[in-house]
Amino acid sequence: MSFPWAKQYQPQHPFMQWMDEKLPLPRLVYNAIGGGYEVPRNLNYFWNFGVLAGAALMVQIITGIVLAMHYSANVGVAFNSVEHIMRDVNSGWFIRYAHMNGASMFFIVVYLHIFRGLYYGSYKAPREMVWLLGVTIFLLMMATAFMGYVLPWGQMSFWGAQVITGFFSAIPLVGEPLRQWLLGGFVPDNAALNRFFSLHYLLPFVILGVIILHVWALHIPGSSNPTGVAVKSEQDTVPFHPYYTAKDAFGLGVFLLVFSSLIFFSPNLLGHPDNYIPANPLSTPAHIVPEWYFLPFYAILKAFTFNFLWIDAKLWGVIAMFASIALLFFLPWLDTSPVRSASYRPLYRIFFWVLVADVLLLGVCGMMPAEQPWVLLSQLGAIYYFAHFLIIMPIVSRIEKPLPMPASITEAVLGKGGNASVPSSAVPATA
Repeated sequence: MSFPWAKQYQPQHPFMQWMDEKLPLPRLVYNAIGGGYEVPRNLNYFWNFGVLAGAALMVQIITGIVLAMHYSANVGVAFNSVEHIMRDVNSGWFIRYAHMNGASMFFIVVYLHIFRGLYYGSYKAPREMVWLLGVTIFLLMMATAFMGYVLPWGQMSFWGAQVITGFFSAIPLVGEPLRQWLLGGFVPDNAALNRFFSLHYLLPFVILGVIILHVWALHIPGSSNPTGVAVKSEQDTVPFHPYYTAKDAFGLGVFLLVFSSLIFFSPNLLGHPDNYIPANPLSTPAHIVPEWYFLPFYAILKAFTFNFLWIDAKLWGVIAMFASIALLFFLPWLDTSPVRSASYRPLYRIFFWVLVADVLLLGVCGMMPAEQPWVLLSQLGAIYYFAHFLIIMPIVSRIEKPLPMPASITEAVLGKGGNASVPSSAVPATA
């Protein structure tokens, strides 16, 4: 979105003028993340996580390309090739740990990005397409991460692939053929490892393409803000550069400090020790769990322990697991409240924090064995998860009385009468 007061790109150097005429890439960058893109002046640090997610993806792509140069997608040597990377390749241990923990950091910032969107109503009109593309990115991330987890060919890799793909067999008629088609056989073997490696290498570039669409869709309506109030005047915005490039740079520095601490001091904190044991189809681990970022959905999968109607419990679990993610696509139409931000929705804000606690509970249940009381807690957590979006959110949207909202973004920042008190030096110059 280009507000009328947004500064236009004006190259001064003859070479940049020639470049702007022949291939206006600098103009594109300037209008996307530079002074030509005006953003609300009241964005807080929760708006940093989109940039951090992009940085995490770049780390994954770069480290992944290097790892692919040394990895061998063959069940006979896959585990040993990973050990070769760790022991013999120059800085291989660092690259592998950066890639392994980079996936966790990617999911951390994306989860925070999603919950920020839920809290501040970033999925509401006119940003429905931004949200839909974001959920698509999340699905692609999950597929990429699952296939990447299989590649080291450790015990948890093999049995995770065996268990997760086994749930496809619960689908009537086409389930078992579908599972065999995915694996290239009856059990995870060379065919599965080869295709998982190929797709794991390809999908990050697909994710990058969808992210470009995601950012493009964002720039059409412009960024949301913590108040949910639309931009009304020039005083409500500031240029993205230098104000938010500096803010994002600070956030990126903090992100890299946490990331580096994880790599150098506790690289296996978020991993599973069984994956340092070579895969053995004849020895089942005592407790099979996916990576931590799948645990809430894994808990929903395990919550169904009895048949209902004519559908098997296993199939109910598969349906519920996929439905828990597919539900997010319909969120812009489930929440009909005209107020975006939970800061002005006291009742919604209570249920939002209950949802956060519920997702954390599901995560704990997902890593626990399928026994009481964890099964019961998983069932209760799954019930609330679906009830929150399908029942509570539509009802709250109708009955809630929102708090008084500021007339403008500037008023929210400076208080009433703030428009008149803004010095001229604080107002961005017009083109």
